[in-house]
Amino acid sequence: MGEGDLVGRGTTAAALGAWTVFADEAGFSMTPHTARTWSRRGVTPVIRVNGGSRRHLSVAALCCYKPGERPRLVFRHTGDRRADGRKGFSWKDLRDLLTAAHTQLGGPIVLVWDNVGLHLSRAMRAWITARDWLTVFQLPAYAPDLNPVEGIWSSLRRTSLANIAFADYTHLVTAVRRALRQIQYRPTIITGCLIGTGLAIGPGDITH
Repeated sequence: MGEGDLVGRGTTAAALGAWTVFADEAGFSMTPHTARTWSRRGVTPVIRVNGGSRRHLSVAALCCYKPGERPRLVFRHTGDRRADGRKGFSWKDLRDLLTAAHTQLGGPIVLVWDNVGLHLSRAMRAWITARDWLTVFQLPAYAPDLNPVEGIWSSLRRTSLANIAFADYTHLVTAVRRALRQIQYRPTIITGCLIGTGLAIGPGDITH
């Protein structure tokens, strides 16, 4: 592994011809993401919102890259009212997302994600070890700038979700899903998020 590499050439058999997949989770609330906008001269824009709702939408997304292939965005979301009382994703939710991505991509995966506890849980690690199509690497600590999924979240908050006064929780879910689906059909955005990290993906490696 050369200096600055996240994944070295020929690290595992699964890495040969694999998709490089970056993963991250984010939360969205009813509070609007404010962004620069237009207004009449001397009039300050005002967004009126329903202040009583604390509903929260958790989203996990995968940015998927492979030389010679169109980049992909795979995502799932979960609400804040789960039967088990958990807020956000469980390791089983991430397991199901990765399994679905493996099916859609049709090949082995080299997964790159951060060091949050859910990613390092005993159950998650045991499941990963049992999958011969999956190889996992952790990003360095405090390095969100190396994860292209962060660019997806930034794009959502600056464009599709900016300055929206959500009428209710259903409106929030619909807006986030629609925005992510639009990005799925715009591979230049997914590629741009990778370029923004300064990383370059070649056959079998990621260099920085």
